Amino acid sequence: MSNLLVFIAASAVFLVLLAGFFNMFRGGAGAGQRSQTLMRWRVGLQFLALAIALTVLYFRGH
Repeated sequence: MSNLLVFIAASAVFLVLLAGFFNMFRGGAGAGQRSQTLMRWRVGLQFLALAIALTVLYFRGH
């Protein structure tokens, strides 16, 4: 179960990162604002993924 949570969190970060790359290459009107929004989502999801991974590691050690 814990492996699945870490995988889902890491996958979410990866998908938002890919969306940012596609947005950057696509460009167009509103691309800058969309890039900022995706960056904020990525940073938040990275924090969540790190918190989940550290929590899993903590409880596996105890």
